[in-house]
Amino acid sequence: MFSASRDRDRVNTRPPVLVYRDFLLPVSETFIRSQGEGLKRFVAYYGGLSRIGGLELPAERIITFQRPGRLGKLENGVLALTGVAPRAMLRLRSLKPQLIHAHFGVDGSRVMRMAALLRLPLLVTLHDYDVTTSDEELRKLTRYSATYIRRRPRLGRQASAFLAVSEFLKAKAVERGFPERKIIVHYIGIDVDRFRVRPASETEPLVLFVGRLAEKKGVRYLIQAMAEVQAKHPDIKLIVAGDGPLRAELEAQAAASLKSYEFVGVQSSDQVREWYQRARVFCGPSVTASSGETEGLPITLLEAQASGLPAVATYHAGIPEAVVAGETGLLAPEHDAPALARHLCDILGNPDFGVRLGAAAAARIRLRFNLEKQTEALEDIYVKIANQRH
Repeated sequence: MFSASRDRDRVNTRPPVLVYRDFLLPVSETFIRSQGEGLKRFVAYYGGLSRIGGLELPAERIITFQRPGRLGKLENGVLALTGVAPRAMLRLRSLKPQLIHAHFGVDGSRVMRMAALLRLPLLVTLHDYDVTTSDEELRKLTRYSATYIRRRPRLGRQASAFLAVSEFLKAKAVERGFPERKIIVHYIGIDVDRFRVRPASETEPLVLFVGRLAEKKGVRYLIQAMAEVQAKHPDIKLIVAGDGPLRAELEAQAAASLKSYEFVGVQSSDQVREWYQRARVFCGPSVTASSGETEGLPITLLEAQASGLPAVATYHAGIPEAVVAGETGLLAPEHDAPALARHLCDILGNPDFGVRLGAAAAARIRLRFNLEKQTEALEDIYVKIANQRH
């Protein structure tokens, strides 16, 4: 994917920024890589605690804070106690980035002391769990969570700005104590040119879900809805793409109630794009989890709509900012499987209606969630923040 010689030419002509994520980089976070590689006025270096077997990144632009083995454990201990990774600090002093852009508040709190010591502006994108999960539940997630909660007020003071991925998330961030004057709503966007609006004649009788199989994704309600859908439309098959802690439970539920379904596991971005071309309806049945965790704004929902795929989703988090009910898709209340079933049947039983919804959705996504335009706006923010230190 990345050409070293071509990449070197790009790097030498633009000022660097450090894009920070604790673990580089889960396959579910293509949006971080797409945003970083979409920069035109800056070049993204990727910093994190360690490299994981996830998304491909340009090797010469990766800065890890911890090495494998005993040295890594020692570096992790130093970082936990002091907020500093000495080896990474040396690399960053040499690199001289214009700013650090951390994804997720938890990650921003981890790197904020280094940003202060290097006198670098810190920008933090708030995505979902880092703002919406209750502190009680957050403490159960990782050892570092309690430290994040303790550091959160200081993060609010130190960071130059916060980006919220939806208006909904901005409101939640304010409730959580982040300073409203520093919060900018910024939709990450998608590369709309990667997605083709397919003719209805090319689709198959499939209802598609793509995402992590976790509580907030609401897949249990989609399976309940599909039992009703298949009673009226026995040829319709459910495709579930993704993996997660609830997979076994959800597969058992589907086996007990559905006539036709398939769990296809984690799919590459190209495979997901192919599913968008094949399916007849996309369903995003997200709900507020028992921990309080919500979505920010699901990228898969944007991608599906960019493909002209009519969407059935829920009145949840930032979803109504991406789906205009009755115009570009259909929305149901959270946890309401019968409403999901009715909406799915409305589209499956009236192909022309689905085509109209899909066409309107594709046009709106290209206008409001275009990655190129959104990244240009992000770079305007970078310029403004970088100039504040001069």
